[in-house]
Amino acid sequence: MDALLYSYMPVVIFMGVALLIGVALIVTPFIVAYRNPDPEKLSAYECGFNAFDDARMKFDVRFYLVSILFIIFDLEVAFLFPWAVSFGAIGWVGFWSMMAFLGVLTIGFIYEWKKGALEWD
Repeated sequence: MDALLYSYMPVVIFMGVALLIGVALIVTPFIVAYRNPDPEKLSAYECGFNAFDDARMKFDVRFYLVSILFIIFDLEVAFLFPWAVSFGAIGWVGFWSMMAFLGVLTIGFIYEWKKGALEWD
């Protein structure tokens, strides 16, 4: 019976360390936090616009272009993981199809870069 309980010791240690880190991350901000924030720090801010402006104002589309770029390259990485895991089984057809996929994404990235979509004037 002692051997069975001893085999669970790493799990108990892991849970203890996780609990200790969790409590430390919850308590630390209350100890070291700045007590007198200014109004600018407390104001709402989203997508580069003030929260209390007119709803019909013109906005810059570059925020959305950058977010679309992030989603595209995030999905690219999501496709690369299963491809890398099954690389031995898919052969050369899978390799060249992934190279074509990466080529299309690279051409799209270069196009947006040359058009200046990533420039913040």
